[in-house]
Amino acid sequence: CAAEFEAKTPYFYSTYGNSCESTRDKSKKCVIIIGGGPIRIGQGIEFDYCCVHSVMALQDAGVDAVIINNNPETVSTDFDISDRLYFEPLTLEDVLNVIEREKADGVIVQFGGQTSINLAMDLEKALAGTKTKVLGTTPDMMDVAEDRRRFSALMNELGIRQPDSGTGYSFDEAKEIAERIGYPVLIRPSYVLGGRGMEILYSTEELKTYIDTAVRVSRNHPVLIDKYLTEAIELDVDVVSDGTDVYVGGIMEHIEYAGVHSGDATMVLPPITLSKKITEEVIDISKRVALALNIKGMMNLQLAVKDEQVWMIEVNPRASRTVPFISKATGIPLAKIGTQIMLGKTLKELGLTMEYRAIDHYAIKESVFPFLKLPGVDSILTPEMKSTGEVMGIDEDLDIACYKAEIASGTNLPMEGGVYVTVNDGDKPKVLNCVRDLYEMGFNIYATKGTSTFLRKNGIQTTTVFTLSEKYKPQATEYMRSGMINMIINTPSNKSGAIRDGYQLRRLAVELEMPFLTTANGAKMAVAAIKVLRGKDLTVKSMREYHTFQ
Repeated sequence: CAAEFEAKTPYFYSTYGNSCESTRDKSKKCVIIIGGGPIRIGQGIEFDYCCVHSVMALQDAGVDAVIINNNPETVSTDFDISDRLYFEPLTLEDVLNVIEREKADGVIVQFGGQTSINLAMDLEKALAGTKTKVLGTTPDMMDVAEDRRRFSALMNELGIRQPDSGTGYSFDEAKEIAERIGYPVLIRPSYVLGGRGMEILYSTEELKTYIDTAVRVSRNHPVLIDKYLTEAIELDVDVVSDGTDVYVGGIMEHIEYAGVHSGDATMVLPPITLSKKITEEVIDISKRVALALNIKGMMNLQLAVKDEQVWMIEVNPRASRTVPFISKATGIPLAKIGTQIMLGKTLKELGLTMEYRAIDHYAIKESVFPFLKLPGVDSILTPEMKSTGEVMGIDEDLDIACYKAEIASGTNLPMEGGVYVTVNDGDKPKVLNCVRDLYEMGFNIYATKGTSTFLRKNGIQTTTVFTLSEKYKPQATEYMRSGMINMIINTPSNKSGAIRDGYQLRRLAVELEMPFLTTANGAKMAVAAIKVLRGKDLTVKSMREYHTFQ
């Protein structure tokens, strides 16, 4: 059946048929790109984008480009882009079968996310003594970035700050590490995709529950424990390097505090709160880490800034899911450049002689979530990725870019009506100005008892409403159903129990398709976007008009 299907489908190949033997141009070199695997949360189509751009770069260089990817999206959108596409499982055995059949000269693992990177070490061992090489960064250097102990040793050698951390192989070991570095801690299983199983824990009791219910800890499957930096600014940095020079493609600032998965976070390019000193330090860290790992191709860094100090969270020795976003915002095709470097080009030869160039406009990445279609799922954002897509808002004006991103993601910000405010004590001063803006724009402000008292003391008239657990009238949920409340600003306290208490409120907001803002920074951004829409006309420009450098 596979051979019959292959005969009727000129660009689709399996290892069962023979059709690619007759189409393989033996005079051209052949490079295989390993894709990201099946579509699932945490392994999105951003990697398909990178694979397709890599194909284009290979073909421009006169190289036969072959993709291995068992992803229906790849078949539906780019089945005829590559010279051949193998719809095969991304296991070592299947990849080696394709390599043998194609007699490939090289393999690229940097564009398939964690799935392809996990194959790098085994591929290098299996291909030892053959003509086929893993192109770009060596698998050993990839392992330095992936292995917690080797990476920590490298950061210490480079003098780069990193949160205290440890690896636990049992509950007792995990407990000892968590108590040594101090709660809260960020914990996750080793070698996971999309932050699956990653949580922020605030006590030994929560750690016990996590170990008993969320993961199976063993000598082969440890848990990774990091000190959690509360209220830190998180950054994503994407770079390309040829082993000698480094080009920082973009520095993105998360709107949410560190602890929300980068796939879910709202991001701003360029960063809006970093000082010049911190920006220069981020660029310096990116260059030093790329050169220390001898990166040839792509690399992504995740950093945190707290109290004017930069902390290393992790490094991914590959293209990240933010590469398409940065490439579109800046006009610099990072995946194509990374591929050209893997083929032997240098950054200087490609015209990238500057280490970093800030754009003169703003690009906002906003995530799209499937909560409406997943009954019972809590909409609070955590270190575990939940989004299934993303959009971009772009403009010379930051607030207009924010508004464009909001409407593109399907968030219908109200222009009038009522806003329900219930925030933790630490966030009350942070949301004060944006709530005042709403009040002055004529919105009716509803708030829980504590928040209402705070707002009234600061000159904002409010109506006190109650939660389900308080069992008093009027209740916020009743006002939401009646249409009196059109938007919610709710920042839970830093305790998982408090986060769970607002579950019913968040679920109702999802079902009513009502904007629900769970961070102070997110609330500020949304309110600024409302003010923009009420006072300005939006303009539209093509993406190319924003590309000030090529």
